[in-house]
Amino acid sequence: MTKQAQSSPTRVAIVTGAAQGIGKAIALRLADDGLDIAVNDISTKADQLASVVQQIQHKGRRAIIIPGDVSHEPDVIMMVKKTVSELGGLDVMVANAGVTMFKPMFDTTVEDFERIMAVNVQGVMLCFKHAAQEMAKQGRGGRLIGACSGSGKKGIQNMAVYSASKFAVRGLTQSCAAEWAKYKITVNNYAPGGILTPMILHPDDDINGGPASTAKKMAGLPLDIPDAEPEIVAGLVSYLVKPEAYHITGQSINIDGGMFYD
Repeated sequence: MTKQAQSSPTRVAIVTGAAQGIGKAIALRLADDGLDIAVNDISTKADQLASVVQQIQHKGRRAIIIPGDVSHEPDVIMMVKKTVSELGGLDVMVANAGVTMFKPMFDTTVEDFERIMAVNVQGVMLCFKHAAQEMAKQGRGGRLIGACSGSGKKGIQNMAVYSASKFAVRGLTQSCAAEWAKYKITVNNYAPGGILTPMILHPDDDINGGPASTAKKMAGLPLDIPDAEPEIVAGLVSYLVKPEAYHITGQSINIDGGMFYD
């Protein structure tokens, strides 16, 4: 092993919302790319997280579970500190955790609004803030990636609060990218369309036209818009965290089969 290789520690990532869906796919892909991974989700998904950790370890990477609520600042602080303590640093934060809601605006409550904003916006903000502070202290730059959505590019019916939360993630991303460029930290997010995850699959899909058809109908979207598996998003994240992606920052990148164009 060369001296240069010895001085380059294994990169470390945190992936929130990693128990299933897009977060799980990202965690596994980054492990394939040679990163060690801290996986996070709410405590009720501990068994699913344990399965993800086992799969990462089978790939030859280190992995730890850090359960917690990303909307609760002490949980996020603990998540970053434990990652650094046990895995040796922090190079990538994927603030993937999110919740969705299909509900007409007339029926939407303040409690609905606060719940969606707490996870989708406050959670991303806290993950970005505390990861960036650690990255700035380390002095070797870093990658911050958040979860946006096609509904963060265009408002969708029966998803007003969810859309608002994803528009907010775009603004947060752009501002943080400008603020932290001096630390060589890039800040981006992915804006998926129809990704086949538990979040949008529904028991009535069989009678409504196939996978994700119930969600599409509620959102007023055509049933024939393209769908994709979570691994498609994981592939984009894989590129954004690579060293050669240093020139991409402040972007919300559509990955939706052409549903929306910027």
